[in-house]
Amino acid sequence: MPTLAVNGIDLAYEVHGAGPLVVLVMGTGAPGSVWRAHQVPALVDAGYRVVTVDNRGISPVPGQTDRFCPPIEVADLVGDLAGLIAHLGGPAHVVGTSLGARVVQELALAHPGSVRRVVAMGAHARVDDAGLLLTAGERQLFDDEIVLPAAYQAAISAQLNLSPATLRDTERVRDWRDILEYSAAPISSGERGQLGASERLGDRSDAYRGIRAPLLAIGFADDRMTPPHLAREVAALVPGARYAEVPDAGHYGYLERPDEVNRLVLDFFAE
Repeated sequence: MPTLAVNGIDLAYEVHGAGPLVVLVMGTGAPGSVWRAHQVPALVDAGYRVVTVDNRGISPVPGQTDRFCPPIEVADLVGDLAGLIAHLGGPAHVVGTSLGARVVQELALAHPGSVRRVVAMGAHARVDDAGLLLTAGERQLFDDEIVLPAAYQAAISAQLNLSPATLRDTERVRDWRDILEYSAAPISSGERGQLGASERLGDRSDAYRGIRAPLLAIGFADDRMTPPHLAREVAALVPGARYAEVPDAGHYGYLERPDEVNRLVLDFFAE
């Protein structure tokens, strides 16, 4: 995996395909490889050069150890992304989910020349009270060195991130249970560094009125982590932005309903 020396770190990224540039930005604690399952193949087949990136914290930062990572701010992630896009010969279409949605929204505001079109999945201009409580609890788990049993962690992750429609499907639940239990791991120091970044950024409702890039805010109808009303708020704030909602999808909607999500993204880029 190539790396780019940017803003004092070595940022890891991967390039797939050829054509107009698209950069995909993951959420808290997730590596860029998550996009490979569904979004990378669809975008490459449509003729795009697709770049996935391991955000700061996934790509180690100076001073990061197994038990410590300096707090990571959204501005840090935005600066890294802007540097990567410049290196790759941008501007780029950018797609982000969850914390990644905040990053691409802020990129469009701070570096408008880096951006062609913006897709923000789980878009939000603020963090609601339930999100604040969840983040505080996750930080406490790490700080108190509490390790949940893998099966229990998988069950909690399924309840938080998947749609009830998925949970009602016995075969799909079995597949998801195996995936989530296999990938269950304690919170890493890098994830701990990212936790609260969106919270620390604060309410950006007024600022997002200044975004000028075409923006599609995607809400997942059953998303408990970044509820769809927050994405609707972003679409209402950004001039000319549009909102689309994917039914029967939770926070992992891009994995639960990939065909519909990919169609929305590709149609938006083709305009």
